[in-house]
Amino acid sequence: MGAGDRPGRHRDVHGQGPWPQQGLRRRGDAGARPRPVAGAGGPHRVRLASGPGAAGQSARPGAGGARMTRPVAAFLLAALLAPLLGGTAARAAIPDRALDAQLAQLDRYGYNEPEKAAQQLRALAADPAHAGQRLHLDYALGRNAVYAGHPETVRRIASDLEQRPGGQPLARMLLAELQDRQGQTGRSGDMARQALEALAPPCPAQPAQTVPADCDARVALQALRLIARAQGARGEYAFADTSLRRALALAQALQDPTAAGVMMGSLAVNSQVRDETATAQQWMAQAWQTAQGDAAAMSRAKMVESMVASRRGDRSQQLAALEEALRLAQQSGGRRDVALLQNNLLDAYIHTDQAAKAVQLARLALPVVQSYNDQTVERTLRHNLSVALVLQRQFEPARREIARVLELAQGDFDPVRRALQLRELGEAYAKVGQWKEALRLYHEERALSAETARRNRESSLQQLRLKYDSEARQRDLELLRREQTLKDRELGNRRLAQYVGVGLAALLGLSLILMGVMLARVREANRKLKAKQSLLRAQSERDPLTDLANRRHFLAVMDRHAKDMFTGALLMIDIDHFKHVNDRHGHAAGDAVIVEVSRRIAQAVRSEDLVVRWGGEEFLVFARNVAPDQLQLLAERILFIVGEQPVQTAAGALRVTCSIGFAHFPLPPAQLALHWEQAVNWADMALYTAKSQGRNRARGIVTVEAGDAQALIQIEADFDAACSSERVQLQTLLGPEPPETPEAAH
Repeated sequence: MGAGDRPGRHRDVHGQGPWPQQGLRRRGDAGARPRPVAGAGGPHRVRLASGPGAAGQSARPGAGGARMTRPVAAFLLAALLAPLLGGTAARAAIPDRALDAQLAQLDRYGYNEPEKAAQQLRALAADPAHAGQRLHLDYALGRNAVYAGHPETVRRIASDLEQRPGGQPLARMLLAELQDRQGQTGRSGDMARQALEALAPPCPAQPAQTVPADCDARVALQALRLIARAQGARGEYAFADTSLRRALALAQALQDPTAAGVMMGSLAVNSQVRDETATAQQWMAQAWQTAQGDAAAMSRAKMVESMVASRRGDRSQQLAALEEALRLAQQSGGRRDVALLQNNLLDAYIHTDQAAKAVQLARLALPVVQSYNDQTVERTLRHNLSVALVLQRQFEPARREIARVLELAQGDFDPVRRALQLRELGEAYAKVGQWKEALRLYHEERALSAETARRNRESSLQQLRLKYDSEARQRDLELLRREQTLKDRELGNRRLAQYVGVGLAALLGLSLILMGVMLARVREANRKLKAKQSLLRAQSERDPLTDLANRRHFLAVMDRHAKDMFTGALLMIDIDHFKHVNDRHGHAAGDAVIVEVSRRIAQAVRSEDLVVRWGGEEFLVFARNVAPDQLQLLAERILFIVGEQPVQTAAGALRVTCSIGFAHFPLPPAQLALHWEQAVNWADMALYTAKSQGRNRARGIVTVEAGDAQALIQIEADFDAACSSERVQLQTLLGPEPPETPEAAH
């Protein structure tokens, strides 16, 4: 299993964004070791850029030292500092620029050489000149301990930070990073979300062109990276896309091209997972363009290319991109980076029938990964090794590796990763003729894939709902703007009429002719204005899809005819299993069903009855003058007209039925007065019983044993119990039976 097969679980090194779990560098030349500085306290002290000209220099991959601009140093250190605490807690002060640069460079250096970086961090912490920056230095030591694979040290530092002013968000981020390194993606995302909420007051909740001075933008970006990874692991790719775009906006507002390139690569992979190939290609091209001139960044961009190629099934392109990425990583240095790329490369060897080569490469990379105690990467590497061993028919060693993978995955709910592992193992067993084992793994993988698809569908639908709500608000604003324009024009016409009167007084002779002309113009203008007002009012009270009355029109009718006591009949109608129509046949088919059902309901009722699209797949019929004994016939006619014939859509003929709840008001026998909102609620409760008893039926309220309004309220509070005790008597009308032929049933 390679990085390209796990879109929601991309792994990075320094927390710059969701990235392949094989661990590419964050920015600059992370593999280049800092040049020693004489008298700095050790052979691996970081050399800092200094002097007036230093601010204009940037890091150069492969150089002996790592120079960077002072603003970049400040941005890098921001990722190591604490966000604002919730409530009235204090916030950590920003260290000076020189210390910013040192911590940022040591953070990159520590990924491949954590022990040497830790020595230099401890020396900085012991320096009296940095006594006021101890909080940030301890946080940097905690991040370094995450890289080194020392969980107890990370927990000890996080516990200490938790008790200190300004340290709580830092502690949360340290623990989130630790959970991520140990493969607990869901927990990591939850803790990162808590840290992001602590950052919310100073940091913008939406993408912005600039970042406020008191916003720890680097920590916010880091938190968004972990949140996006957790969302992707649950199959919520639409939400992951939103988090990644927000992180990209932060990187661009910080004017950090390296961080922006990382986010672009992650967006490319996430888009390819969603089968948005054109979008993925655009993000990938932008990431490659941003990486030019930096070997480490170019290695990351090639990794993205391999992941996208893997998702497309282009194994030759995947292999070529991985080999180029490995070459670039070896050029920039860092044995951990090389080992992680070897892990991705052995996955490509497996898919190109080079199992022996894959086993050999896994044996080389595994000790290096274990030396850093990175359990997430070790789990993926061991899985790849188990697949290669199966393909070589070494079943017993393969079973041991599979058991170790499951042991490392304890407590981590990652259906995307697990489903992919099961599929790859099943395919390997099938290739070597182990059909029983392959079939078992196939069924297990199908169950997990179905759950992942459900989560992805739910996240996409929620995103669409948010989008449609926003569009509805825009339409309302546009309607208000037009109404205001009409009012302004009407006022202008009134002023014009006043000018006509003044002209009549001044020019009596000519006024007769002018008055006739002007009055005619005023009358025509007013006529047009009133016509437009009537049109706008009518449009605002009609549903645009079905051309039925909407809730606004129904409220206007109730305001005119049912202010004190509602009389007449209500039928609440709901299309059965409408969500299945949208899920299986698409929203276009769903719209066609709604339009046809609305037409059939309008056909079934009388001309004086009011049909309202109540919302979504629900309709309301208000029959003002129908007799109680005729109401049952009306409900039965709607059931059969809606359900007897299938609905023709672009997806084919679909059988559609409905459920109905109806009642005549005032409710017999006491004839208690009800407000129209209560009457709608009673019809809705009857509809609920129809749906709960199997759908394709109507349930009507016959009698209600209630002596006063308080008794009615008690029945409403527990309608089911009232029906069971026969305080409410209902009648049932069954809809048309389904056709016997499969063609009619869709």
